[in-house]
Amino acid sequence: MNRIHAPKGTKDLFHPDIAKWQFLEEKIHAYYTRFLYREIRTPIFEHSELFIKGTGSETEVVQKEMYTFKDKALRSITLRPENTPPVVRAALEHNLFHEMFPLRFYYIGPMFRYDKPQKGRYRQFHQFGAEVFGDPSPEVDAEVIYSARGFLEEIKVPGIELHVNSVGCRTCRPPYLALLQDAASAAAGSLCDDCKRKIDTNPLRIFDCKVPECGEASSGFPTITDHLCAECHDHFATVRGCLDTLGVGYAVNPRLVRGLDYYTKTAFEITSTQLGAQDSLLGGGRYNNLIQELGGPDIPGVGFAAGMERIVLHLEALPGREAKSILIAYQTADHRLEAMRLAAALWDRGVAAYVEYNANNMKKQFRQGNRIGAAFTFILGEDEIKTGTVSIKDMEAHEQTKIKREALDQWLKQNL
Repeated sequence: MNRIHAPKGTKDLFHPDIAKWQFLEEKIHAYYTRFLYREIRTPIFEHSELFIKGTGSETEVVQKEMYTFKDKALRSITLRPENTPPVVRAALEHNLFHEMFPLRFYYIGPMFRYDKPQKGRYRQFHQFGAEVFGDPSPEVDAEVIYSARGFLEEIKVPGIELHVNSVGCRTCRPPYLALLQDAASAAAGSLCDDCKRKIDTNPLRIFDCKVPECGEASSGFPTITDHLCAECHDHFATVRGCLDTLGVGYAVNPRLVRGLDYYTKTAFEITSTQLGAQDSLLGGGRYNNLIQELGGPDIPGVGFAAGMERIVLHLEALPGREAKSILIAYQTADHRLEAMRLAAALWDRGVAAYVEYNANNMKKQFRQGNRIGAAFTFILGEDEIKTGTVSIKDMEAHEQTKIKREALDQWLKQNL
């Protein structure tokens, strides 16, 4: 009989790699409370209309990558490919904009896109992100960027680079897109088939194409930073000025665009020099029209999403991450309950302890202790039980000592 395998583009997570995920998640929770963000958890599937209206009907995500299906009531359902529209939907549905203003959320969770699996990117992948609603100021854009870069620095991700741009607004972007379409049409013979399709549907995305010929052709296209309206120009200048004030290094990249239609004004991306071609760790920007397009009031927003798989690739070593564990070894089966009692005393103190109930001799128990990576072995024999003591073997130093049971708390404090 053929074994059932996990679907392509998915990955099982287990020991020891899961420790990196736990570390990352704990850091996210701790870090974003500094900025007064509150965690939000949205369903992993939504009505498809949410992403068609919110993400953009002509985006690559909607056109090619969404996992969409009919449920038993024949409603169109989509596994979330991103989380900004669901967060907006939740805030609108539960009237959260009237509760606290501006709103600040962060989230952690799986997303789904039918795409070619890449290094650090799967069809089920994980993102964490942050969203701020209700603050139109360029200063909050800079704060969001500052927090994103600062988080990666805090967890010691090496080789990070910050790129910023402005993608304009409803006033200045349409005339710019007309210029861009004219330039792309003139160079259509040098573009790949996918980019030719984008000329009429989403010409900004031509800048994102990885085909070398497309990159060379688009290098001569007009850039939006040369065609910003006065408001967008001033907004972008203030964002850069704030980043300078905060000491945040960055590069202005006029070819930087986001793959989602709702972005306005600020766009940014953080990349890694350690990942090769698929180097993006985190991206985001401002989206002032999204809430209104989803049926809500005219409230601005800004945020980002980060790919957790790619960040985890940088967490090669987590020294001291796992708590030291203790094996409780007993001499005979008659001592098994006493071993369990000692293990319970350790569990109650928050200590990781293990008893091998199926071993017939000490040798097998020690072998199991090696498998679980026990730092110490507590040995219970006839003498230890009679005298109220426990023999302790340091598994790395191969040294053994004996202590009284009443001295256990002191020993734990000194050694764990």
